[in-house]
Amino acid sequence: MTPSQTLFYFYLSFIGGIFVASFFEISLFVLFLLSIFALILISIFLKSQKFFILGFFILFFVFGIFRFRNYLSKIQNQEIKNFVGKEISIFGVVDDEPKIKEKSIIFPLKTEKGKILIKARRYPEFEYGEKVKISGILKEPEAKDSFNWKNYLLKDGILVEMDFPKIEKTGENFGNPMKKFSIFLKKKIEEVVKENLPPLHSALLKSLLFGEEEEIPFEWKEKLNQTGVRHISAVSGMNITIISSLILSFLLFLGLWRHHAFYLSVFLILFYVLMIGAPSSAIRAAIMGILYLTAQYFGRMASGERSVIFAATLMLLFNPLLLRYDIGFQLSFLAILGIIYFYQFFFEKLKKFPKTVREGLSSTLSAQIFTFPILIYNFGQISLISPLSNLLILPILPAITILGFIFSFFGIIFEPIGYLLSFPCWFLLSYLLKVVDFCSKIPYSFLTLKVNFLFLLIAYSILIPLALYLNKKFSQPIFLR
Repeated sequence: MTPSQTLFYFYLSFIGGIFVASFFEISLFVLFLLSIFALILISIFLKSQKFFILGFFILFFVFGIFRFRNYLSKIQNQEIKNFVGKEISIFGVVDDEPKIKEKSIIFPLKTEKGKILIKARRYPEFEYGEKVKISGILKEPEAKDSFNWKNYLLKDGILVEMDFPKIEKTGENFGNPMKKFSIFLKKKIEEVVKENLPPLHSALLKSLLFGEEEEIPFEWKEKLNQTGVRHISAVSGMNITIISSLILSFLLFLGLWRHHAFYLSVFLILFYVLMIGAPSSAIRAAIMGILYLTAQYFGRMASGERSVIFAATLMLLFNPLLLRYDIGFQLSFLAILGIIYFYQFFFEKLKKFPKTVREGLSSTLSAQIFTFPILIYNFGQISLISPLSNLLILPILPAITILGFIFSFFGIIFEPIGYLLSFPCWFLLSYLLKVVDFCSKIPYSFLTLKVNFLFLLIAYSILIPLALYLNKKFSQPIFLR
């Protein structure tokens, strides 16, 4: 076993420890026994490589469990939770870009006693980095239908909420200057988009660029669900991974050398993250996307999983709650692994398509097949028309994304130029809406299912061996198959 393979299995062991700790309570006594056993294996069987490595494998597994427990304990022991149900006054800093709703504004507030999710009245508006004094009653997060809102906030270190408190601004410029600048750019882009496109087109482009669905009518959200393309309206790992691949193919189609297309793709992804306000979810997804492009560029797709596992290990080291409670992280991780393991299979099976279309379809189908069980588990719907709708829509996503940024960027500088450049984007968005509308009207195009965790275990018990088999078979020369 090579050193890189050994490290790869150590990383998997660490992730496995976090996974187990996410679902089961492991006593300290059991962890102590495992640690002693591992140390015995390492110290006694120094000359036996298998037992020596097994000892470290167990240690990394135990470390994953400890890391999860320690991180969760720090969040749950925040002093702020002691004031639930009580009225308090406290100073804090707006810790992220506020989300603006029709009648309210929502933002996380970082205080010396812990984080609070604030839901305030629509006006006055607040900005990232402002220091405020709030007065109100704290409460615990409540479940929203079947969605575990409490666990969703937990991954961001938030234990409590406060609705419509009395707020007084006391200062500004307490945030990260780079993040503040990126949020400023994002707002400018949103203004240009809203001024130059019809309401529905504007709402769809904003969701494509920024992952903000608030302005999309409920009717159209349902259509996106039914046609299996709701993922395009979220800045998820799956979406950024697919777009990363499609942008590279798109630039190669335009005639760029592979060397130039790679670096320009990486630049566009980083620029994209900066322009949407650099949320942590997009940063994580961008890291995954760039790792995929790097593996593809250097022709090391077969060993690309090592880079992905390494990146996932680093992310989980900083926040182990992502593994269970962040679907964006799960989609990032699984989408890239899907592309690594299934890409070559689809690429060879789609020989009748032009190379550029073939590459885009191979990436899209590969990502979707590995994320399919997670999407069913979380959203409870299967779109039977999804392959067709994605086939018709996904190839134009890079063009919409790039054209959207081009016309909005020039619209910031000189409004008439932005208006003229918005027409190609409007045309492609109109096409996308027509496809979604048409596919959603096809009878029996989707099924509603309720599945449990057992479904995930069975699905990935089938997919993982299949992925390993296909990757091994289709990465070999034809005469060896």
